[in-house]
Amino acid sequence: MEKAKRLGLPGELAAEFAGTMILILFGVGVVAQVVSGGSAGSLGGHDSIAWAWGLGVMFGIYVAGRATGAHLNPAVTFAFAIFRDFSWRKVLPYTLAQTAGAFVAALIVRWNYNDMLNAIDPEHTTATQTIFSTMPGNGTLPVSLGSALIDQIIGTAILLFLIVAVTDSRGTPPLANLAPFVVGLIVVAIGFAWATNAGYAINPNTVQLVARMVNTGE
Repeated sequence: MEKAKRLGLPGELAAEFAGTMILILFGVGVVAQVVSGGSAGSLGGHDSIAWAWGLGVMFGIYVAGRATGAHLNPAVTFAFAIFRDFSWRKVLPYTLAQTAGAFVAALIVRWNYNDMLNAIDPEHTTATQTIFSTMPGNGTLPVSLGSALIDQIIGTAILLFLIVAVTDSRGTPPLANLAPFVVGLIVVAIGFAWATNAGYAINPNTVQLVARMVNTGE
């Protein structure tokens, strides 16, 4: 796209960094609030998590969309390289920028909720690790690693298929300014239907490293 050509690769990477950071600030932030901030769902539950993740995706797309199309997800970048003639030489830089954005956002969430997380989980166990990373059965349900893997493959495939379908100019795409809203709704729908087995990460760019570094003390 013309905008991306004018910005150059550094500008594109900055956009992917910022867009992914916004996405994770809302997504991980809402999970931290639900886990740490109240009893009996007083500060939200699964529905608020699904909606906040969808809104985070929408806002992230609005931030990065004009510069890069807003991949915000290594799986999307990889799929666009296969199906949309996206340059393979940009796949690794985009992935690194997205990972950095997610990492910084997770650190901000961890810093912001530090007092509450220390209060409810002073040993920094898996009870709060699920704020920053996903596990089979969300760490509490009897879901095997294999089932969680299958779940993630299916959920990510649904996400990528619908993104490609929604943004295909040969079909019936939404108006350009509505596309982020529609993609956000896709994420909300996946959250409503595919969250039990592994928390619907649907993104290789999860923040497991942050969980280990700042939440479990490893």
